[in-house]
Amino acid sequence: MFRLFHLLFLLLLLPALPALAQEKTESFDLGGDRFIAGRTATMAEPGRADVFLAGERVALEAEISGAAHMAGRWVSVTEPVGQGLYAAGQEVRVAGAVSGNATLAGQRVDVTAPIAGNLRVFGSEITLSAPIEGTLLAGGEFVEIDGPVAGDIALSARELRFGPDAVIEGTLTLYEDDPGEIAVPESVIPADRVQREEISEWEPIREGGFWPGVKAVISFAIGVLIVALVAAVAAALMPVKFAAMRTQLLGHPFRTLLTGFIAQSTLIGAGILLALTLIGLLLTPAALFFAVVAGLMGYIVGAYALGVGALKLAGRGYPQEAKHRALAALAGAVIAALVALIPLVGWIAIMALSLAGLGAVTRTAFPKRFQTAG
Repeated sequence: MFRLFHLLFLLLLLPALPALAQEKTESFDLGGDRFIAGRTATMAEPGRADVFLAGERVALEAEISGAAHMAGRWVSVTEPVGQGLYAAGQEVRVAGAVSGNATLAGQRVDVTAPIAGNLRVFGSEITLSAPIEGTLLAGGEFVEIDGPVAGDIALSARELRFGPDAVIEGTLTLYEDDPGEIAVPESVIPADRVQREEISEWEPIREGGFWPGVKAVISFAIGVLIVALVAAVAAALMPVKFAAMRTQLLGHPFRTLLTGFIAQSTLIGAGILLALTLIGLLLTPAALFFAVVAGLMGYIVGAYALGVGALKLAGRGYPQEAKHRALAALAGAVIAALVALIPLVGWIAIMALSLAGLGAVTRTAFPKRFQTAG
Protein backbone atom coordinates (compact mmCIF):
# COMPACT_ATOMS: atom_id res chain seq x y z
CA MET A 1 0.00 0.00 0.00
CA PHE A 2 2.89 2.35 0.78
CA ARG A 3 4.36 1.93 -2.72
CA LEU A 4 0.92 2.45 -4.24
CA PHE A 5 0.65 5.80 -2.47
CA HIS A 6 4.09 6.82 -3.76
CA LEU A 7 3.12 5.81 -7.31
CA LEU A 8 -0.07 7.83 -7.00
CA PHE A 9 1.88 10.80 -5.66
CA LEU A 10 4.28 10.75 -8.61
CA LEU A 11 1.41 10.44 -11.07
CA LEU A 12 -0.34 13.41 -9.55
CA LEU A 13 2.80 15.49 -9.21
CA LEU A 14 4.08 15.19 -12.79
CA PRO A 15 1.41 17.31 -14.48
CA ALA A 16 2.09 20.13 -12.05
CA LEU A 17 5.85 20.39 -12.54
CA PRO A 18 5.55 23.26 -15.06
CA ALA A 19 3.30 25.17 -12.63
CA LEU A 20 5.71 24.67 -9.76
CA ALA A 21 8.71 25.67 -11.89
CA GLN A 22 7.31 28.97 -13.06
CA GLU A 23 7.58 32.22 -11.15
CA LYS A 24 3.83 32.82 -11.19
CA THR A 25 1.92 31.46 -8.21
CA GLU A 26 -1.58 30.09 -8.67
CA SER A 27 -4.21 30.02 -5.93
CA PHE A 28 -7.91 29.66 -5.36
CA ASP A 29 -10.28 29.76 -2.43
CA LEU A 30 -12.95 27.27 -1.49
CA GLY A 31 -15.17 28.26 1.41
CA GLY A 32 -12.80 29.55 4.05
CA ASP A 33 -9.86 27.48 2.78
CA ARG A 34 -7.02 28.64 0.54
CA PHE A 35 -5.01 26.57 -1.95
CA ILE A 36 -1.68 27.91 -3.25
CA ALA A 37 0.90 26.30 -5.57
CA GLY A 38 3.95 27.73 -7.34
CA ARG A 39 7.69 28.19 -6.98
CA THR A 40 6.98 30.48 -4.02
CA ALA A 41 3.77 29.71 -2.14
CA THR A 42 3.23 32.23 0.65
CA MET A 43 0.09 32.51 2.75
CA ALA A 44 0.04 36.07 4.11
CA GLU A 45 -3.68 36.76 4.39
CA PRO A 46 -5.18 36.24 7.88
CA GLY A 47 -8.66 34.97 8.59
CA ARG A 48 -8.47 31.67 6.68
CA ALA A 49 -9.49 28.27 7.97
CA ASP A 50 -7.41 25.45 6.40
CA VAL A 51 -4.56 26.19 3.98
CA PHE A 52 -2.86 23.90 1.44
CA LEU A 53 0.54 25.09 0.20
CA ALA A 54 2.89 23.39 -2.27
CA GLY A 55 6.02 24.74 -3.97
CA GLU A 56 9.76 25.25 -3.66
CA ARG A 57 9.55 27.92 -0.97
CA VAL A 58 6.46 27.54 1.18
CA ALA A 59 5.63 29.95 4.00
CA LEU A 60 2.75 30.53 6.37
CA GLU A 61 2.97 34.20 7.36
CA ALA A 62 -0.57 34.80 8.64
CA GLU A 63 -2.54 33.34 11.52
CA ILE A 64 -5.13 30.72 10.50
CA SER A 65 -7.94 29.15 12.48
CA GLY A 66 -7.75 25.69 10.90
CA ALA A 67 -5.03 23.26 9.83
CA ALA A 68 -2.00 23.86 7.60
CA HIS A 69 -0.87 21.33 4.98
CA MET A 70 2.52 22.30 3.54
CA ALA A 71 5.08 20.66 1.25
CA GLY A 72 8.15 22.13 -0.44
CA ARG A 73 11.91 22.43 -0.37
CA TRP A 74 11.99 25.16 2.26
CA VAL A 75 8.98 25.26 4.56
CA SER A 76 8.46 27.86 7.27
CA VAL A 77 5.68 28.69 9.73
CA THR A 78 5.97 32.05 11.45
CA GLU A 79 2.38 32.66 12.62
CA PRO A 80 -0.02 30.67 14.85
CA VAL A 81 -1.88 27.65 13.50
CA GLY A 82 -5.33 27.14 15.02
CA GLN A 83 -5.47 23.37 14.62
CA GLY A 84 -3.05 20.82 13.17
CA LEU A 85 0.14 21.27 11.15
CA TYR A 86 1.35 18.82 8.48
CA ALA A 87 4.64 19.85 6.86
CA ALA A 88 7.29 18.10 4.77
CA GLY A 89 10.38 19.48 3.03
CA GLN A 90 14.15 19.61 2.95
CA GLU A 91 14.11 22.24 5.70
CA VAL A 92 11.10 22.72 7.96
CA ARG A 93 11.08 25.58 10.47
CA VAL A 94 8.19 26.11 12.88
CA ALA A 95 8.29 29.49 14.63
CA GLY A 96 4.53 29.90 15.05
CA ALA A 97 2.55 28.27 17.84
CA VAL A 98 0.45 25.23 16.90
CA SER A 99 -2.78 24.71 18.85
CA GLY A 100 -3.25 21.10 17.72
CA ASN A 101 -1.02 18.20 16.74
CA ALA A 102 1.96 18.58 14.40
CA THR A 103 3.47 16.07 11.98
CA LEU A 104 6.80 17.17 10.47
CA ALA A 105 9.34 15.58 8.14
CA GLY A 106 12.51 16.96 6.61
CA GLN A 107 16.27 16.75 6.38
CA ARG A 108 16.45 19.52 8.96
CA VAL A 109 13.54 20.31 11.28
CA ASP A 110 13.56 23.18 13.79
CA VAL A 111 10.70 23.82 16.21
CA THR A 112 11.00 27.06 18.18
CA ALA A 113 7.32 27.66 19.05
CA PRO A 114 5.00 25.75 21.43
CA ILE A 115 3.07 22.69 20.25
CA ALA A 116 -0.18 22.33 22.21
CA GLY A 117 -0.88 18.78 21.03
CA ASN A 118 1.25 15.79 20.08
CA LEU A 119 4.37 16.19 17.94
CA ARG A 120 5.56 13.57 15.46
CA VAL A 121 8.81 14.51 13.76
CA PHE A 122 11.21 12.65 11.47
CA GLY A 123 14.41 13.92 9.87
CA SER A 124 18.19 13.94 9.84
CA GLU A 125 18.78 16.94 12.13
CA ILE A 126 15.99 17.76 14.59
CA THR A 127 16.03 20.64 17.07
CA LEU A 128 13.15 21.10 19.51
CA SER A 129 13.51 24.22 21.66
CA ALA A 130 9.91 24.98 22.68
CA PRO A 131 7.32 23.44 25.03
CA ILE A 132 5.43 20.36 23.83
CA GLU A 133 2.25 19.81 25.78
CA GLY A 134 1.43 16.38 24.35
CA THR A 135 3.51 13.35 23.49
CA LEU A 136 6.58 13.28 21.26
CA LEU A 137 7.44 10.69 18.62
CA ALA A 138 10.79 11.44 16.99
CA GLY A 139 13.24 9.67 14.74
CA GLY A 140 16.46 11.17 13.38
CA GLU A 141 20.25 11.04 13.27
CA PHE A 142 20.88 14.07 15.47
CA VAL A 143 18.13 15.13 17.87
CA GLU A 144 18.32 17.98 20.36
CA ILE A 145 15.62 18.68 22.97
CA ASP A 146 15.82 22.03 24.74
CA GLY A 147 12.33 22.54 26.14
CA PRO A 148 9.75 20.90 28.41
CA VAL A 149 7.74 17.91 27.18
CA ALA A 150 4.58 17.23 29.18
CA GLY A 151 3.77 13.80 27.75
CA ASP A 152 5.61 10.59 26.97
CA ILE A 153 8.43 10.36 24.43
CA ALA A 154 9.32 7.54 22.03
CA LEU A 155 12.58 8.34 20.29
CA SER A 156 15.28 6.87 18.07
CA ALA A 157 18.48 8.82 17.37
CA ARG A 158 22.15 8.21 16.64
CA GLU A 159 23.01 11.19 18.83
CA LEU A 160 20.69 12.74 21.42
CA ARG A 161 21.45 16.03 23.16
CA PHE A 162 19.57 17.86 25.93
CA GLY A 163 19.68 21.63 26.42
CA PRO A 164 19.44 23.49 29.75
CA ASP A 165 15.63 23.89 29.44
CA ALA A 166 14.89 20.24 28.67
CA VAL A 167 12.45 18.59 31.11
CA ILE A 168 10.44 15.42 30.47
CA GLU A 169 7.37 14.96 32.66
CA GLY A 170 6.26 11.63 31.18
CA THR A 171 8.24 8.51 30.35
CA LEU A 172 11.12 8.38 27.89
CA THR A 173 11.45 5.30 25.69
CA LEU A 174 14.74 5.15 23.81
CA TYR A 175 15.31 2.77 20.89
CA GLU A 176 19.05 2.10 20.68
CA ASP A 177 21.51 -0.17 18.88
CA ASP A 178 23.07 -0.88 22.25
CA PRO A 179 20.56 -0.08 25.05
CA GLY A 180 22.21 2.19 27.59
CA GLU A 181 24.65 3.95 25.24
CA ILE A 182 22.72 7.25 25.28
CA ALA A 183 23.24 9.24 28.47
CA VAL A 184 20.18 10.96 29.95
CA PRO A 185 20.78 13.52 32.72
CA GLU A 186 18.80 13.17 35.94
CA SER A 187 17.94 16.85 35.65
CA VAL A 188 15.93 16.04 32.53
CA ILE A 189 14.15 12.91 33.76
CA PRO A 190 14.72 10.45 36.61
CA ALA A 191 16.28 7.13 35.60
CA ASP A 192 13.22 5.15 36.77
CA ARG A 193 11.13 6.81 34.04
CA VAL A 194 13.55 5.94 31.24
CA GLN A 195 12.90 2.77 29.25
CA ARG A 196 15.43 1.37 26.80
CA GLU A 197 14.59 -0.91 23.89
CA GLU A 198 16.48 -2.59 21.07
CA ILE A 199 16.46 -0.63 17.82
CA SER A 200 14.71 -3.60 16.19
CA GLU A 201 11.63 -2.73 18.24
CA TRP A 202 11.59 0.71 16.57
CA GLU A 203 11.41 -0.67 13.03
CA PRO A 204 7.71 -1.64 13.22
CA ILE A 205 6.96 1.96 14.25
CA ARG A 206 9.03 3.49 11.46
CA GLU A 207 8.45 1.02 8.63
CA GLY A 208 5.10 -0.62 9.22
CA GLY A 209 3.15 1.50 11.63
CA PHE A 210 2.75 5.19 12.10
CA TRP A 211 5.14 6.89 9.69
CA PRO A 212 4.07 5.27 6.38
CA GLY A 213 0.52 6.31 7.15
CA VAL A 214 1.60 9.89 7.79
CA LYS A 215 3.57 10.10 4.56
CA ALA A 216 0.71 8.49 2.67
CA VAL A 217 -1.78 11.05 3.96
CA ILE A 218 0.57 13.95 3.17
CA SER A 219 1.30 12.61 -0.32
CA PHE A 220 -2.37 12.00 -1.00
CA ALA A 221 -3.42 15.48 0.10
CA ILE A 222 -0.65 17.24 -1.81
CA GLY A 223 -1.27 15.21 -4.95
CA VAL A 224 -4.97 15.97 -4.92
CA LEU A 225 -4.24 19.65 -4.32
CA ILE A 226 -1.84 19.91 -7.24
CA VAL A 227 -4.15 18.18 -9.71
CA ALA A 228 -7.04 20.37 -8.56
CA LEU A 229 -4.94 23.52 -8.98
CA VAL A 230 -3.74 22.61 -12.48
CA ALA A 231 -7.26 21.69 -13.61
CA ALA A 232 -8.82 24.77 -12.00
CA VAL A 233 -6.28 27.17 -13.53
CA ALA A 234 -6.60 25.57 -16.97
CA ALA A 235 -10.40 25.70 -16.78
CA ALA A 236 -10.27 29.35 -15.72
CA LEU A 237 -7.90 30.30 -18.55
CA MET A 238 -9.70 28.24 -21.21
CA PRO A 239 -13.33 28.03 -20.07
CA VAL A 240 -14.79 27.45 -23.56
CA LYS A 241 -12.29 24.74 -24.49
CA PHE A 242 -12.66 22.96 -21.15
CA ALA A 243 -16.45 23.15 -21.40
CA ALA A 244 -16.25 21.56 -24.87
CA MET A 245 -13.93 18.81 -23.65
CA ARG A 246 -16.00 17.87 -20.61
CA THR A 247 -19.13 17.91 -22.83
CA GLN A 248 -17.42 15.47 -25.19
CA LEU A 249 -16.37 13.18 -22.34
CA LEU A 250 -19.59 13.24 -20.35
CA GLY A 251 -21.82 13.02 -23.41
CA HIS A 252 -19.93 10.26 -25.21
CA PRO A 253 -17.56 8.55 -22.75
CA PHE A 254 -16.99 5.38 -24.78
CA ARG A 255 -16.38 7.32 -27.98
CA THR A 256 -13.82 9.57 -26.31
CA LEU A 257 -12.20 6.51 -24.69
CA LEU A 258 -11.77 4.90 -28.12
CA THR A 259 -10.41 8.12 -29.60
CA GLY A 260 -7.95 8.48 -26.73
CA PHE A 261 -6.84 4.86 -27.14
CA ILE A 262 -6.17 5.44 -30.84
CA ALA A 263 -4.35 8.72 -30.18
CA GLN A 264 -2.14 7.23 -27.49
CA SER A 265 -1.47 4.11 -29.55
CA THR A 266 -0.43 6.33 -32.46
CA LEU A 267 2.10 8.20 -30.34
CA ILE A 268 3.55 5.05 -28.78
CA GLY A 269 3.54 3.24 -32.12
CA ALA A 270 5.33 6.14 -33.74
CA GLY A 271 8.08 5.84 -31.16
CA ILE A 272 8.47 2.13 -31.83
CA LEU A 273 8.51 2.59 -35.61
CA LEU A 274 11.10 5.36 -35.34
CA ALA A 275 13.30 3.04 -33.29
CA LEU A 276 13.01 0.30 -35.92
CA THR A 277 14.27 2.62 -38.64
CA LEU A 278 17.51 3.19 -36.71
CA ILE A 279 17.82 6.58 -38.43
CA GLY A 280 14.92 7.90 -36.38
CA LEU A 281 16.13 6.28 -33.17
CA LEU A 282 17.09 9.65 -31.74
CA LEU A 283 13.48 10.82 -32.14
CA THR A 284 12.04 7.89 -30.19
CA PRO A 285 12.46 9.55 -26.75
CA ALA A 286 10.61 12.61 -28.04
CA ALA A 287 7.71 10.50 -29.28
CA LEU A 288 7.48 8.66 -25.96
CA PHE A 289 7.74 11.95 -24.08
CA PHE A 290 4.77 13.33 -25.99
CA ALA A 291 2.89 10.12 -25.21
CA VAL A 292 3.47 10.67 -21.49
CA VAL A 293 2.47 14.34 -21.72
CA ALA A 294 -0.66 13.37 -23.63
CA GLY A 295 -1.59 10.85 -20.96
CA LEU A 296 -1.15 13.44 -18.22
CA MET A 297 -3.20 15.99 -20.14
CA GLY A 298 -5.91 13.39 -20.48
CA TYR A 299 -5.81 12.71 -16.75
CA ILE A 300 -6.26 16.41 -15.92
CA VAL A 301 -9.18 16.80 -18.33
CA GLY A 302 -10.70 13.49 -17.23
CA ALA A 303 -10.49 14.42 -13.54
CA TYR A 304 -12.11 17.78 -14.21
CA ALA A 305 -14.94 16.21 -16.23
CA LEU A 306 -15.39 13.62 -13.48
CA GLY A 307 -15.80 16.41 -10.94
CA VAL A 308 -18.30 18.24 -13.13
CA GLY A 309 -20.31 15.05 -13.56
CA ALA A 310 -20.27 14.35 -9.82
CA LEU A 311 -21.46 17.86 -8.96
CA LYS A 312 -24.17 17.67 -11.61
CA LEU A 313 -25.43 14.43 -10.07
CA ALA A 314 -25.47 16.27 -6.74
CA GLY A 315 -27.79 18.87 -8.27
CA ARG A 316 -25.31 21.75 -8.67
CA GLY A 317 -25.46 21.96 -12.48
CA TYR A 318 -22.60 22.84 -14.81
CA PRO A 319 -19.97 25.33 -13.54
CA GLN A 320 -20.36 28.87 -14.86
CA GLU A 321 -17.88 30.76 -12.67
CA ALA A 322 -14.21 30.29 -11.78
CA LYS A 323 -14.98 29.27 -8.21
CA HIS A 324 -17.43 26.62 -9.43
CA ARG A 325 -14.82 25.29 -11.87
CA ALA A 326 -12.33 25.14 -9.00
CA LEU A 327 -14.81 23.18 -6.93
CA ALA A 328 -15.35 20.75 -9.82
CA ALA A 329 -11.58 20.36 -10.24
CA LEU A 330 -11.15 19.61 -6.55
CA ALA A 331 -14.04 17.13 -6.50
CA GLY A 332 -12.72 15.33 -9.56
CA ALA A 333 -9.16 15.16 -8.21
CA VAL A 334 -10.38 13.67 -4.93
CA ILE A 335 -12.65 11.10 -6.62
CA ALA A 336 -9.95 10.06 -9.11
CA ALA A 337 -7.35 9.71 -6.36
CA LEU A 338 -9.69 7.58 -4.26
CA VAL A 339 -10.54 5.37 -7.24
CA ALA A 340 -6.81 4.85 -7.86
CA LEU A 341 -6.51 3.27 -4.41
CA ILE A 342 -8.91 0.43 -5.24
CA PRO A 343 -6.86 -2.79 -5.48
CA LEU A 344 -6.45 -4.38 -8.94
CA VAL A 345 -9.06 -2.31 -10.77
CA GLY A 346 -8.02 1.17 -9.60
CA TRP A 347 -5.16 1.58 -12.08
CA ILE A 348 -7.36 0.32 -14.92
CA ALA A 349 -10.02 2.91 -14.09
CA ILE A 350 -7.40 5.68 -13.98
CA MET A 351 -5.95 4.58 -17.31
CA ALA A 352 -9.44 4.61 -18.83
CA LEU A 353 -10.08 8.07 -17.37
CA SER A 354 -6.81 9.34 -18.82
CA LEU A 355 -7.55 7.88 -22.27
CA ALA A 356 -11.08 9.29 -22.25
CA GLY A 357 -9.70 12.69 -21.31
CA LEU A 358 -7.13 12.47 -24.11
CA GLY A 359 -9.92 11.54 -26.50
CA ALA A 360 -11.87 14.63 -25.45
CA VAL A 361 -8.77 16.78 -25.98
CA THR A 362 -8.19 15.25 -29.43
CA ARG A 363 -11.79 15.68 -30.57
CA THR A 364 -11.90 19.27 -29.35
CA ALA A 365 -8.54 20.17 -30.90
CA PHE A 366 -9.41 18.63 -34.29
CA PRO A 367 -13.20 18.98 -34.62
CA LYS A 368 -13.28 18.67 -38.40
CA ARG A 369 -11.51 15.32 -38.28
CA PHE A 370 -14.34 13.84 -36.22
CA GLN A 371 -17.39 15.67 -37.51
CA THR A 372 -18.47 12.67 -39.58
CA ALA A 373 -18.53 10.59 -36.40
CA GLY A 374 -21.32 12.78 -34.99
